[in-house]
Amino acid sequence: MEFGPIQLLVVGFANGNFEGKVLGELRRLREHDIVRLVDLLFVHHDEGGVIEKIELSDLTEEEAMEFGALAGALIGLGAEGEEGVEAGAVAGATVAEEGSFLEDEVWYLADHIPEGSSAAIALLEHRWAIPLRDAIADAGGATLADSWIHPEDLIALGAAAHASGSTP
Repeated sequence: MEFGPIQLLVVGFANGNFEGKVLGELRRLREHDIVRLVDLLFVHHDEGGVIEKIELSDLTEEEAMEFGALAGALIGLGAEGEEGVEAGAVAGATVAEEGSFLEDEVWYLADHIPEGSSAAIALLEHRWAIPLRDAIADAGGATLADSWIHPEDLIALGAAAHASGSTP
C-alpha cells in the first residue's frame, strides 16, 4: 500500500460545534480522494464534565495494520537503528489492530479543553500529493525542506522585521 504525506491536525471548538460545515467539507475532500482520514478523534467535554468521544477512519483493518507497521518501523529505526525496525513494525501493527492510533490522547485532550468545548485530532493523508511526490522522485528530485506556512507565521515575520528595523 502506498501512503501520501500524513498531517497531524489538532483543532479546538469553543462552542463544541464540530458537525455541519466542517464534517461536510471533510466528507467532500474524502469523496474526491484529496485526503484520506487515517484517524479522527473528536472529544466533547460538556458543561457537567462528561466526556464523549467519536472516532472515524477511512482505513480498512488491513490498511490500518500496514500503516501502523510502517509508522512503527520508522520509529524503531529512529530509536534503535536497523535493529529496531522489525520490533517497531510489529508493535505498530499491534497497536493498529487493537484500535485507535490516538486512543491514548483521549484523556489527555479532555483534560485540556474547557467544559462546554470540543477538540478534534486528525491524522489526514494528503492523497493529492502522491502523484506530485512520485513525479519529483522520477525526475531525480528529493525533498530538501517541508513546512506549512500559516498566516500567523507571516504576521510574526513582519513583526520580527519591524522590530529589527528592516520592514519589507
